[in-house]
Amino acid sequence: VLTVEAQLVKVEEAKREHLLVASANWAATGWMVSKMFKDCIVVDTGSTSTSIIPIINGKIAAEGKTDMEKLANGELVYTGVLRTNVAAIVSCVPLRGRMLRVSSEFFAQSGDAHLVLEHISEKEYHVDTADGRGKTRVEAMARPARVVCADIEMLNHSEITDMARYIYERQVEQISQALTQVYLRVSRQVMDNIPVVVTGMGRKFLSKRAAE
Repeated sequence: VLTVEAQLVKVEEAKREHLLVASANWAATGWMVSKMFKDCIVVDTGSTSTSIIPIINGKIAAEGKTDMEKLANGELVYTGVLRTNVAAIVSCVPLRGRMLRVSSEFFAQSGDAHLVLEHISEKEYHVDTADGRGKTRVEAMARPARVVCADIEMLNHSEITDMARYIYERQVEQISQALTQVYLRVSRQVMDNIPVVVTGMGRKFLSKRAAE
């Protein structure tokens, strides 16, 4: 079993020292990339969250080991391709020349925005929807509309698409801010520019955009 220190331990030890292996999937990603890149920062955006993993001299150089520690230093951002509550991404959205505050109810999630923008397919939207309904693009449009307490009869497709694009840009911004925080810390240890390696479900439209 792989630990948060990127060390392999026996199952018996993992059971005794469960905190060493809890939420260690990021360490597995970092360990694999460290075999290919001596110095880099990995940005791994999945369905739920984004891990930012610095690698220096071929070793994982993350300061945080637990999720709480990683949240504190920018190595973990709870924003992902599918499961993130829209109200956790934005507090307002643009609509008809104004900024409207959003409802904090779980009316829509990031997967709806990315399906509306055609970043993902219906098949890739593999989690439950906020309203329990389907995963067509039209059904996905109805959910962001509810975030401003409206529906698809009150808003047109163009307006909902603009809202989805705004939500997407704020996601990119959240990841970019965390990446900058980690980059500024580790860049003091490396003379050359540090490449960013992107991976995960959102590598092309979230991780890559955040690194640009």
